[in-house]
Amino acid sequence: MRMKHCLTTTDVRRIADACRAEIEANDWAMTLAIVDDGGHLLHLERLDRARTTTIDVATGKARTAAFSRSPTRLMEARLKENPALFFLNAMPMQGGMPILHAGECVGGIGISGGTGQQDEQVADAGLAALSAS
Repeated sequence: MRMKHCLTTTDVRRIADACRAEIEANDWAMTLAIVDDGGHLLHLERLDRARTTTIDVATGKARTAAFSRSPTRLMEARLKENPALFFLNAMPMQGGMPILHAGECVGGIGISGGTGQQDEQVADAGLAALSAS
């Protein structure tokens, strides 16, 4: 049997803290979601002024990134070529990033509330904090 890496509570807090810091530094109204490799919610935070709709979108982006093991912006591009992918219950919008460790996906980060580029910028800040540890 092989060993499998997984996110710890400390990892999740580190990612969330970095995402929140990036959101607050830019005065954006966003929601952040972090899931494990199975798409199960580990952390959800809707910051001040973020719309309620951002909750489902951020969670969907995080799950899509974890399931696809790739940034959700790539799913967005693939959907244009193959609209049937829409029926996979995916969130094909920029702003979701997989969390990779030792070549394997251990989870996903989803951000919603800004432009796709802003959402991905925040997710990237969370990934950078995790890799710096």
